[in-house]
Amino acid sequence: MFKRILAVALAATLVNLVAVGAFAATEAEKQAKFAGKVKAAVLRLGTGESARVRVKLRDKTKLEGYVSHAGEDSFAVTSLKTGATTTVPYPQVKGVQGNNLSTGAKIAIGIGIGAGIVLFILYLYLENADD
Repeated sequence: MFKRILAVALAATLVNLVAVGAFAATEAEKQAKFAGKVKAAVLRLGTGESARVRVKLRDKTKLEGYVSHAGEDSFAVTSLKTGATTTVPYPQVKGVQGNNLSTGAKIAIGIGIGAGIVLFILYLYLENADD
């Protein structure tokens, strides 16, 4: 009985080690994957003064400004205050936050404002129709 329990425990341990080894990504793979996400986020924001970002780097440096250039390996952040441009490789980024609205959000806001105006005019019309 003891041998059977020991054999099952050993088999479960081996299966667990193989599964963890197969699914565990190395630190370099995780950083490469995150760098790809950062690159996609920066490219989604676009470039120009309307593409404002806050960037935290792995060396704890913080940058704030707009994306003036987005390339294959790096992007450039230009400070609004000083005008200085800093080139940042994607793997050095710890976090990026953009302040832009997507096109869909802008359309939704426009539709909401338009609907509000129409409802307000309709309300005024019905209010004056009772008189």
